[in-house]
Amino acid sequence: MSGTAETKTQSRVALVTGGSRGIGRASAIALAGAGHRVALCYRSDKEGAAETAAAITDAGGEALPVAADVADPAALDSAMKEVESTWGPVQILVNNAGVTRDGLLMRMSDEQWGEVLRTNLDGPFYAIRRATPGMIRGRFGRIVNIGSATGFTGSAGQVNYATAKAGLLGLTRSVARELASRNVTCNLVSPGPIATTMLEGASEERVAELKGLVPLNRLGTPEEVGATVAFLCSEAAGYITGAVIPVDGGISMGL
Repeated sequence: MSGTAETKTQSRVALVTGGSRGIGRASAIALAGAGHRVALCYRSDKEGAAETAAAITDAGGEALPVAADVADPAALDSAMKEVESTWGPVQILVNNAGVTRDGLLMRMSDEQWGEVLRTNLDGPFYAIRRATPGMIRGRFGRIVNIGSATGFTGSAGQVNYATAKAGLLGLTRSVARELASRNVTCNLVSPGPIATTMLEGASEERVAELKGLVPLNRLGTPEEVGATVAFLCSEAAGYITGAVIPVDGGISMGL
């Protein structure tokens, strides 16, 4: 039909940071299911990355685990070079790697503050900066940053985490404006309480409390977030950039 946007799926090269488990694993599997070749960046969970890769290859996809600490630009550069030498430039980037080092404000150490900011905010900046030249040359790019509802609501005992996730909004929208003319989009997915390993150590009372804050009255699943990520990375999402997409059961509505 004349004037209709082309939405046919094309196989792209994707890199998912923190791809060993949880939201990263679900996003990687969803992207592979859409036909993309997926590199899985991990810092220390080699076994988890291998399990994610196996899930992808068992389903007929292509996966490549690569080791890097996203807070280290040199390590990220090395990982990107490995992907490029194997498949070519990264066209889809999902910045999912994150850590928590919770503590009350007055007791929070410089190390707790710094580690979270380096991984959760500096890391996405380093990855975007490194991937951007290849996207610009190829006139195509999809960047998805994984934020958190906490970045909008705040969270007692998580001032470092909430600050880093809030910072991703400014990063996302600045990148979206800067790269829009090059057909590179950048969006922020903002999950609410999700049933991942980050919640495994929480008490039953805390999990019940979190569910009670969610209008849908349940935890989300990594697969629900992964499906949203895969859509934002698709051809069909080419007119979406600078957006915040909540996958949070309604916990942040109105914010």
